[in-house]
Amino acid sequence: MAFGDGGRTLRCVLPFEAVPGEFRLLRRAVRSALGQWGVLSAADEIELVVTELATNVMKHVGEGSPATLVLEPRGSRLRVELHDKNPVVPKPDGVGDCEQEGGRGLHLVASMSVDWGTLLTETGKAVWCELPVVADTLCVRAQRACTVLGDYRDLLGVGLPLQASRSKVNQQVAVTLIADLVVWLTLQGGDPDELLCRAQQLYEAGEAA
Repeated sequence: MAFGDGGRTLRCVLPFEAVPGEFRLLRRAVRSALGQWGVLSAADEIELVVTELATNVMKHVGEGSPATLVLEPRGSRLRVELHDKNPVVPKPDGVGDCEQEGGRGLHLVASMSVDWGTLLTETGKAVWCELPVVADTLCVRAQRACTVLGDYRDLLGVGLPLQASRSKVNQQVAVTLIADLVVWLTLQGGDPDELLCRAQQLYEAGEAA
């Protein structure tokens, strides 16, 4: 799993094989990503859509086929892309057998999505859809921090990729940024202790919101 949360864009890329045993792990990884982004309220719907898309790959491309799931927040929507190596464009064919996992297929995906479609790629195709999500206050603040940390990492010359939002690299960059802000405030005649106290108060207020 790769999270592009050290810069301006949050993104989760999940390679997998289209076999039933992988779907539970895929859903768990999706829920983990949504939790880090503060949009768990939409987790059930997104997990269902992901399961349908992955099941379609297994049924129509072939069991065991390699595929990649991509999740990307875009404002008030979450874009879900399922990439496989078959260039044949799928079409919704009705509800199908709803008693089996994945039987509802693209019909269900289309009904749950704000928009959806298929893109041909160099290696096959990507079926995509966008679902509405509402980010909580802490998520919005975290995304602002990600943008700042991305620029600050460039200033520090830290080019190592971040594998998770809590990586040691990201934490060290954040600590360095806070220390530099304290230095800046001191040179401006401010009180570092007051700064840290006010920052703590803002953080606690955000948790309570």
